[in-house]
Amino acid sequence: MKLLKAPTHGSEVLVSHANAALTPRHRLRLARAMVEDGWTISYAAAVFNVSWPTAKRWADRYREAGEAGMTDRSSRPHSCPRRTPRPVVGKIVHLRWKKRLGPVAIADRLGLAASTVHAVLVRCRLNRLSHVDRATGEPIRRYERDAPATCCTSM
Repeated sequence: MKLLKAPTHGSEVLVSHANAALTPRHRLRLARAMVEDGWTISYAAAVFNVSWPTAKRWADRYREAGEAGMTDRSSRPHSCPRRTPRPVVGKIVHLRWKKRLGPVAIADRLGLAASTVHAVLVRCRLNRLSHVDRATGEPIRRYERDAPATCCTSM
């Protein structure tokens, strides 16, 4: 048996917590014992010191996906059905950039909760007016260099 690496999802790294009853290697041993060796779920759960539903879950995943099903999965939701719609987000961002309004004023104009507007502004990184240029209303873009004054000096 080989130890399987947990997949990464974007910048997210999946790490088993310290109290995890089963590592991917032990999940595979548990699942193979039930599926291939014919152990009952109750007996396998007792031997591996896990609950009956946990043992059944790993056996089902092994039947569906084989060894690949034994890796950790992301707990991140697949969708967010109650998320603020894109057109509304666009209106919030527009009012923030052009009118320099705060969350309460934007919420009053659009008929939304101020907490919703604030959450959208945080997600768009526009929650601080200091991040928006006063003259143009556009977000300020700052650049970092390896050494001071490298953007101004020629080599």
